[in-house]
Amino acid sequence: MNTLEKARNFIYKNARPLELTKWQYHFENGSKEAVLNALSFYQNEDGGFGNGLEADFLNPNSSPMTTWAATETLREIDFTDKNHPIVKGILRFLESGKHFDEKQNKWLNTIPSNNDYPHAIWWEYNEKSDSISYNPTAALAAFIISYADIKSAIYEKGIKIAKEAVDWFISSAPINDNHDIACFIRLYNVLDGEAIITEDMLERFRAGLCESVRLTICPDTEKWAVEYVTRPSDYSITPDSMFYEDNAEIALYERDFIKTIQRADGGFDVPWKWWTDYTEFHVSEHRWQSILTIKYMLYLKCYENKALLS
Repeated sequence: MNTLEKARNFIYKNARPLELTKWQYHFENGSKEAVLNALSFYQNEDGGFGNGLEADFLNPNSSPMTTWAATETLREIDFTDKNHPIVKGILRFLESGKHFDEKQNKWLNTIPSNNDYPHAIWWEYNEKSDSISYNPTAALAAFIISYADIKSAIYEKGIKIAKEAVDWFISSAPINDNHDIACFIRLYNVLDGEAIITEDMLERFRAGLCESVRLTICPDTEKWAVEYVTRPSDYSITPDSMFYEDNAEIALYERDFIKTIQRADGGFDVPWKWWTDYTEFHVSEHRWQSILTIKYMLYLKCYENKALLS
């Protein structure tokens, strides 16, 4: 079997319904409705998402981070219906102010109830922490600007957060956390072409992103298969990406590298651990294998079909 066939075989044998419907959408002309239906089972009555959608913490309660993960699925399938119940629910959750720090004007990365359920060490809630990053706040602001009614209070809140986030980023760039950078990329893509910040600010924002992306990609490719390091696929650096020109050589290297690390069963190893005693990691690890398999096949698909057929 070729790369794609092996990956398909793995997905059908191992994936959660959500990842299976994503696979079918991307590679088998599956429907957006099927993906949305699978996604809806992770949404709570308050409109937020929980229930292990983000596979590294199994908190059933709604959290900003898991809700962000749901918005990533909507983006992935290019879903634009602002009146869909899932979208309305997310906006209702964000508007509620739940898990929002008014002082820092950001949503919490982790929430207290995370500690009551199996989770990776980095999702442990620490009430003594006095700093909250822009992961996922910058991306949630981007979602609000894209989907909320422009006359609504949540839209105004999204605009305010976005402007503060851009100011912070420009003054702090380059930044060295790939998760934060990914959230700022989502925000940039929404602000590009909108009259929300000045053209000068937008250009400085773009320049800071390009520098941050270039500096955070691990140049030591020997580490890629054995350590959790940043690779071009983490930023979807394909030929139509604004980051491609600066990173073409290493991005093309990963295109070929991915095929060398695919296991015989079609899946891919997860290069991280939870660093806790929770044995549930092995369940989440299995879920991540399907998530990574789709991620890598989409990366190859964006280059050329030949990359998938060998």
